Amino acid sequence: MEENPETKTKLMNKGHTDLINEVVEGGLCVYCGACAGGCPYLTAYKGRIVVMDNCDREDGQCYQFCPRTFTDMDFLSNKFFGEPFGANEIGFSRNLLLAKAADARIHERGQDGGVVTALLTVAIEEGLIDAAIVAKMDEEKVPNGFVARTREQLLECARNSYEPCPTLQELNGLPYDSTEKLGIVSLPCHSAALSKMKAYKTRNRVNLENVNLIIGLFCGWTLAEGFHGYLQDNFDLKNIVKFDIPHSPGHTYDAYYKDGTKKEVELEDIRKYINPACDYCWDMTAEFSDVSVGSGRSKYKGWNTLIPRTGTGEKLVELAMEKGVLETKPLPEENIMNLKKACLNKKKSAVRKLSKKYNGDLGYLGISHTLKEKLLSD
Repeated sequence: MEENPETKTKLMNKGHTDLINEVVEGGLCVYCGACAGGCPYLTAYKGRIVVMDNCDREDGQCYQFCPRTFTDMDFLSNKFFGEPFGANEIGFSRNLLLAKAADARIHERGQDGGVVTALLTVAIEEGLIDAAIVAKMDEEKVPNGFVARTREQLLECARNSYEPCPTLQELNGLPYDSTEKLGIVSLPCHSAALSKMKAYKTRNRVNLENVNLIIGLFCGWTLAEGFHGYLQDNFDLKNIVKFDIPHSPGHTYDAYYKDGTKKEVELEDIRKYINPACDYCWDMTAEFSDVSVGSGRSKYKGWNTLIPRTGTGEKLVELAMEKGVLETKPLPEENIMNLKKACLNKKKSAVRKLSKKYNGDLGYLGISHTLKEKLLSD
């Protein structure tokens, strides 16, 4: 499918200044790091994009690859999945599974079922990738991009943060001539940026053809810049080993300590820290990934929901099953229906809020008029 001419019009002759005005100051920045690390003018620092110096380029990759600048959804969906965007509430899928790591150490260290760590371990050990770019929390529990090359390094990174991580800054900072085969663990916004990078091709950045695997994480929202101060005031961060937001009926934000104790705060107490930009996100399940991973929900505690989307993702999941690395079973129909409903509601909410923000237009979200009207009218 040919790219919509509107895409070129909306992305051409746009650069650093437009990115700052439209995205960062426009309340759309999701802190994915796609604009950082590839030039000396922008960097990700403590939950925000910092302008190091002004850039006068009128055509910038920082603007082109941002997931919150105009994104032709049909073009990308046809390019990567061979079908228009919006045909399915949860995106293109080859299977719908519940899964968990068979290895007890990975299962214990991982979030929910430990599936992401298990898949990355198989991918590295089988030579599908040489390294994985993941989020790693420092001693103060600030997440940053990290290149993991071993099982032990993956285990060190196997916990959720809930704060945004500029993972793509780590990718952009790799040597231009690197031949390492890479995997990336991404939120939906990272996956969207990566799909734009692959579709439009990067200049003077690491070769995106070497990104062989994208594992996307389900995400409803992240907690913005001011949240870390809240954590510092209310938790002993150096002694925390895991954060979790359990599903209904929990409604709490939980921190687990090295001594085995747990501290809970009401989820309502931290909702004020949700990044407002997440209100405009259309994607809950990282649809532009090779495989997507989320929680198994309350009935299946200790399991992950697993969605292989591409041939690459499907082959990796099958390989992990053959080697006994993953235990799997079909995703129950109730879970499928609940997931579809949640994803559709996310799309509807984003379209309504974007339409209100842009007076009937949808800003960055380039979807068909038919789909737009359907989401607005339902």
